[in-house]
Amino acid sequence: MGKKLIAFYSRADENYVSGMLRNLTVGNTEVAAGILQELTDADLFKIEQMQPYAKGYNQCIAQAQEDQKRDARPELKAYPESIDAYDTIYLGFPNYWSTMPMAVFTFLEHFDFSGKIIKPFCTHEGSGMGRSEKDIKRLCPNAKVEKGLAIYGSSVSRSRKDFEKWI
Repeated sequence: MGKKLIAFYSRADENYVSGMLRNLTVGNTEVAAGILQELTDADLFKIEQMQPYAKGYNQCIAQAQEDQKRDARPELKAYPESIDAYDTIYLGFPNYWSTMPMAVFTFLEHFDFSGKIIKPFCTHEGSGMGRSEKDIKRLCPNAKVEKGLAIYGSSVSRSRKDFEKWI
């Protein structure tokens, strides 16, 4: 078994959780990535945009939706030096309108995932994985994209057993 990487996009600040706007100090997907790291001992990499979205939920939603409409590829702060040593990539993100945030598209297009296993996981408030698995397969046609795990953001702190079954 080769090395594993958890690459994830997460957003703290004002979020929609259980039907209400709440301020999060740590984003739900980052909490999920931490649980996954405890279980797998994988390396962690946080996908971050050079220009982060607004802290306010409604402004963030407007910005993120506009990026999706334009099929934008936001510039990222950094990338792992290489993914060559990894055979499994756990890819985490919140569900944004049935797919991944556009920054995750930027990340996936930066590397050649040929021969890698990609295991996607997302946090959501009712929309599940959406079409994200299909989008990952389109962006990484020579990778093996396994069935993803969708976790309700509002119950992410209680998702350890879900991750144990999934991995």
